Amino acid sequence: MKKILFLFITGLTFSVSHSQEVSDAVRYAQDNLTGTARFRAMGGAFGAVGGDLSALTVNPAGSAIFNNNQVGVTFSNQNIKNNSNYFGTQTSEKENSFILNQAGGVFVFNNPNNNWKKIAIGATYENTNNFNNQVFSAGTNPTNSVDQYFLTYANGIPLNVIADVPYRDLFYDEQQAYFGYKGYVINPVSNDPNNTQYTSNVPAGGNYYHENEIYTSGYNSKVSFNIATSFKDRIYFGANLNVHVTDFRRSSSFYEDNSNPLEPTETISNLRFNNDLYTYGNGFSFQLGAIGKVTEAFRVGIAYESNTWYELYDEVTQSLQTTRQADGGQPIHENINPNVVNVYESYTLQTPAKWTFSGALVFGKSGLISVDYSIKDYSNTKYKPTSDPGFRGLNGDISNQLTSNGELRIGGEYKINRLSLRGGYRFEGSPYKNGSTIGDLNSYSGGLGYSFGSTKVDLAYSYLEKKSNQGFFATGFTDGANISSKLNNVSLTLLFEL
Repeated sequence: MKKILFLFITGLTFSVSHSQEVSDAVRYAQDNLTGTARFRAMGGAFGAVGGDLSALTVNPAGSAIFNNNQVGVTFSNQNIKNNSNYFGTQTSEKENSFILNQAGGVFVFNNPNNNWKKIAIGATYENTNNFNNQVFSAGTNPTNSVDQYFLTYANGIPLNVIADVPYRDLFYDEQQAYFGYKGYVINPVSNDPNNTQYTSNVPAGGNYYHENEIYTSGYNSKVSFNIATSFKDRIYFGANLNVHVTDFRRSSSFYEDNSNPLEPTETISNLRFNNDLYTYGNGFSFQLGAIGKVTEAFRVGIAYESNTWYELYDEVTQSLQTTRQADGGQPIHENINPNVVNVYESYTLQTPAKWTFSGALVFGKSGLISVDYSIKDYSNTKYKPTSDPGFRGLNGDISNQLTSNGELRIGGEYKINRLSLRGGYRFEGSPYKNGSTIGDLNSYSGGLGYSFGSTKVDLAYSYLEKKSNQGFFATGFTDGANISSKLNNVSLTLLFEL
């Protein structure tokens, strides 16, 4: 396929790329619970606990809790099942994946003759989001057709632009209108080259059968460089510098069929619209944190995670197949496939900052109970440059649709000699004001660990469930299925003290 680079032209009112949506911003702004098996088993409630390689991702002061050098690696197997309900029709899909979830090490330098008792330096890698997933929805929509998607983009664009300008020279919104026009899904009101109004070529009457398949793959990863210190073994301070890398692929195929009576003129009887998105790039963030021992048993923690500034690139490919037929005529098939990869200029996505407040009761060497509460305002997510007209409108949608939310994590551990028993719970509120586009998240976890001395083995199981209802398309035709997602994860960690 030929790759075309779209350049910004001064004076035009269109942005370089209009392919971004609010849901794309949420994908990078939302955190997933990953990390070591101990961390996952205890629901990620480590803000005031520390002493775990993944605790550094919550509160960077946690590395100063370590008494010895430690390195570790974690593998995870993830299974996700998505149950879809589209106007009463139930469908289901599963996806299973095995990944290297976490790796890292912490090195401790003790100085017992100074009030600053130790300095810890660490580096960790985490797969913060595993995008491998698939969703299939099917059912009969009693009212709406996907023709509204193409009409919404086409109305206001002159016919001579859609009909005569090559696809590769069109902006994103013009390309969507191009597909509708070339596929005979929409018709101009008149053949005047300056015409800007269009009508549907899909017969009215409702009862449109739809299928929507979505396949995603890829990852978000984070490499953290950590430094921490302790003052009299009572107060701990730490900082992280984080490098983020993302590689995301989304392939969707939407099918529509209608059995409405044929008309004297040719009308659309079925169509399939294919969209492929590839987003890649990197980002930067930092974290600051502190942990204080109020008593030997009671600890408190506070941590700040900055905005993450991503530099992202999008590549988009699309194709459309349609069948039209008149009463008494033969079906006519159209295949609109420009064989062009739209490669857009880079843009910046700024995800919101987060505060975490923590408390923990540590019962000597017999166990602990820990609670974390985090706050993040998703409405502060921004696409940049903010002066871009397209991003200005999209940022307005983000501000109107998203809200601040809280995340509660509770974890506990009980030790029986060399064996550790663990459990955890996690709740995260919806980032959307309506609470339904992506619903609240509930997660339960448990696990165990065994110490062989300088070597430790940890095993964790976590279960997560959430509901969502995202439209198949963000514009025009916004109907979507109710999705109930259930995720099972098993993680195994090997730890070595040096």
